[in-house]
Amino acid sequence: MQKYGLIGYPLGHSFSKNYFNQKFESEKIDATYLNFEIPNIKDLKTVLKDNPELCGLNVTIPYKEQVIPYLDDLDEDARLIGAVNVIKFTKGLFGKKLKGYNSDIIGFKRSIEPLLNETHRKALILGTGGASKAVFQGLKQLGVGATLVSRKPKEFCITYEEITPKTMEQYTVIVNTTPLGMFPNINACPDIPYDLLTPNHLLYDLLYNPDETLFMKKGKEHGAVVKNGLEMLLLQAFAAWEIWQK
Repeated sequence: MQKYGLIGYPLGHSFSKNYFNQKFESEKIDATYLNFEIPNIKDLKTVLKDNPELCGLNVTIPYKEQVIPYLDDLDEDARLIGAVNVIKFTKGLFGKKLKGYNSDIIGFKRSIEPLLNETHRKALILGTGGASKAVFQGLKQLGVGATLVSRKPKEFCITYEEITPKTMEQYTVIVNTTPLGMFPNINACPDIPYDLLTPNHLLYDLLYNPDETLFMKKGKEHGAVVKNGLEMLLLQAFAAWEIWQK
């Protein structure tokens, strides 16, 4: 039986475990998917030692960057982003080789691409965490230049206070990569000038619980196109499976 799993801490309710075990059952694939809740990235060595039949792992918060020194190789996207959420195990001359991939960028690109048009040339990415890096590279590959927005002054970023009417006019794609608005804090949203939104704007929220965040609601009120992150979540899972199988 093939074995796959997820490393992270804490794991709580894991989308991946339910998704993959249902997939294995419905498609009669002889495989299982387990959660490995590890309080320290160093514990990955124990997971590998205790589970020699592992074929692949997903990686979630807080280890998407911390896991990189434990890998033998990175694919180009993972290297550019500096974060890994899929590990593929292959046989090497001296045991298993671990290669890191980033399926977040694949899921994000496939999800947002159909919504982009010729007016969408510049994007604001709200937040500077791990997910923002995948979004930045994904937009770049789709021909959309992006600027990151941070609460505090940071290199290569602007702050929320620096978003002007001209910024809002030029940057017609806005992607929320922050947890603001996630259940149960559904009355929170990123601090942008929503009154300057137009039907030319596209608001994409990586959150998917609730289905429609306050960020999306406020966008809709001004005629903007809005989308949540559920499709991206599913597409990155499809992409992880493709990576493990190829």
